[in-house]
Parts: sequence; structure tokens; C-alpha cells
Amino acid sequence: MSWCCVVVSRFRIPTFRDVCVARRIVSRYLKPTPLVYSRKASRILGCDVYFKLENLQPVRAFKVRGGVYYMYRMREEAARRGVVTASTGNHAQSIAYAGSLFGVDVKIVMPHGVPQIKIEAVKDLGAEVIIHGSYFEESRMFAERLAEEKGYLFVHSINEPLLYEGVGSMHLEVLEELPDVDVVINPLGGGSGVASGCIVYKTVDPSIMVFAVQAEGAPAFYESWRRGELVDLGRVSTRAEGLAAGRAYELPFMILRERLNDVLLVSDAEMEGAVRFIFDAIRQVAELSGAASTAAAFKIRNLLEGKRVVLMVTGGNIDADSFASILKGGSVK
Repeated sequence: MSWCCVVVSRFRIPTFRDVCVARRIVSRYLKPTPLVYSRKASRILGCDVYFKLENLQPVRAFKVRGGVYYMYRMREEAARRGVVTASTGNHAQSIAYAGSLFGVDVKIVMPHGVPQIKIEAVKDLGAEVIIHGSYFEESRMFAERLAEEKGYLFVHSINEPLLYEGVGSMHLEVLEELPDVDVVINPLGGGSGVASGCIVYKTVDPSIMVFAVQAEGAPAFYESWRRGELVDLGRVSTRAEGLAAGRAYELPFMILRERLNDVLLVSDAEMEGAVRFIFDAIRQVAELSGAASTAAAFKIRNLLEGKRVVLMVTGGNIDADSFASILKGGSVK
């Protein structure tokens, strides 16, 4: 049996219909986020630029869509057993927020080095935070061990199909407001954002171009996509904690390998420049990973010329000191 067949047998691949079903549930709990046209960004990049503002979600990141849908679907079992997951921040807030909606006890394992603003945000939502490991994969393995030992319901932040179905609702919103979109650029940490985008856009019109963006210091999916096999690079080196995955995972790889147009790499400095650009263009706050799509647009601006382009601003969880430093031309410490 081929590797591809093994993956298909282990993981349910979400469909466009699944995303449409999820949208009806997600919309009960979360309002649509704005799709904002920017004259300044359009002039500078030479195309029609729209920013999808997922930084305006209740937890300031797109992942809350998946968390709400997962917890809704699993609410009875989750309430009975309690939930544990691992995250570098935004998935953690997503599950914690959803847990607060449905009365579920939530434990979050986070690696050392996660910004304090994200840790405090998770605690404010009523979840318990456990610090373990130096990067995401170490935290994930510890969370899985806790689930096995204590009987908690483990939520895999990357290989759980329900998360993709909920997250895909943001792309349905894009199509509703901009049905003639040509290009969508989405950051890729674990993969639910861009993978759900491919499910939506490529089903509606295969000519819509979808690009994923990774950090130069965490290029596991980039390498996997080019080699045609999953790659585990171990440690990562990026200040964009939302993109700090040291390995590629089965479910997003299976979805993206035949649908994605390309994977682009951006440096931390380029993402910091994009944070400044977004604030200057539309006065919105983005974290480094949330600005990765904008950083990538500058690298392929010739390809984007004359097209209708959506840049997914996937998160805005950045502390005031780091944001101020970036605006002054400095770097995140």
C-alpha cells in the first residue's frame, strides 16, 4: 500500500460540503470579519489588494473558527472528559474560548518562549496553561501523553478535520464578498488555514491561485511539498511563533499536495516590515505570522500585477512593546 493510501485511510479529508455545513454553526457564534480594500497597498503592489481581517476575531486570530466548530460537534464528550491540546498560542485561545462557550474544562500545553500576552489570554478564558517543551512538537507529545494518562479528549491542532471545516468559513466569506478573486495568500504554520482555503477555492474555481507562506526559519512544509514526502526538521528558528512548526503533518499535506500553487518563504525581517506596512495601509495590528501573507506579496508582486488579491491577516496577538518596536523600525525581542 502506498504512503498516500495509508494517509487517506487514517485521516478523513474535509470536503467543500463539510465547510458549508460548518459555516452554519460557526456563524451562530462568530460574526463575519471584514474584507477591506486598500488603495495604498493596491498602488504599491500593482494589483487590487484586499485584507481579510481575522485579527478582529474575539481571540484576535482565525483559529477560533475551528475551535468553536470542533467544540460544538464534540460538546458532550468534551464536557464529560475535559480537553487537552498543545499550541504556540492562537489555537490555544481558540480551544479555550470554545471551552468557555460550552462549559468544557480545557488544559493547554505551550512551549517555553510563547509571548506572555498569549499565555495570559488563554488564562483569561478560563483554561489551565501547562508550560512544557522548547517548541510545538515537544508540547504536542506531552499533551498526548496527558490525554492517555488522564483520559482527557486530545485535540490535535493540525490533524483534526473538524478544525479545517470551521476555519474554512473565512474563505467562504471571502468568496461571498469577492467572487471574482484571482489570488489568495495565506500563512502556513500547521496548515488548517491554507488547506481549508484550497478546499473552498479550488472546488469553486480551480483557476483561483492559492499560495502558502512559511517562515524561512521553519520551512518544514516547504521542504515536504518540494520533496513529495513529509519532512521533520526538528527545531525551528523564527520569532513568528504562529509559524514555528518543526515538521509537516499528514492531513494538510494530503490536502495541499495536489491543490496548492506554491509555497513561499519569508524572513522575520520581512514579516516585521509587513507588520509596519499593514498598520500604515489600513491601521490594523498584525502579529508576525499574521503579516506573512503581506510579506510574501512583495516577493511575487510581478505575478500579482493587475489581479484581485486577498491577503489573509490571520492574527493580531502581539504585545504592545513588540509592536511599538517594530513600528519604530526595530525587531521583536
